[in-house]
Amino acid sequence: MPWLADTSIVLRVRHHASPERPVINQAVASLLDAGESVFVSTQNLIEFRNVATRPLEARGGFGMSPEEADRELAALEAIFTIAPDNLEVYEIWKRLVSTHAVRGLQVHDARIAAVMMVHGIENILTLNPDDFRRYPGITPVTPTELLAQS
Repeated sequence: MPWLADTSIVLRVRHHASPERPVINQAVASLLDAGESVFVSTQNLIEFRNVATRPLEARGGFGMSPEEADRELAALEAIFTIAPDNLEVYEIWKRLVSTHAVRGLQVHDARIAAVMMVHGIENILTLNPDDFRRYPGITPVTPTELLAQS
């Protein structure tokens, strides 16, 4: 069954200073080793670029140069499959944010949920499962929960 890696996962896969990195990499590896498809959305990669190039002293930034961020994006693209964006994603996103009265930063999670719905991806590997529980047909799973199931 296909999976999508949330931005919380994507950010830590390549961030060596993250204390969650070992368990996240183990969870991603377990999915890939089991032959599962693990996707990311363009939204995840855009959010990665945002955090990667944000200064270290600014709200969790990685302080990377644009060139370093480009290399890290290429590494992420080698690990994950990109779920294509299209107009249907936007239409479903509009419905989700309206139906669930989504506001603020949560609109990004709604867009990730829309990508999942368009591409038939039911499972999301995330550190923030509560961000996705409101969306029917989507099952959020933390890396620790995934590894406990293995």
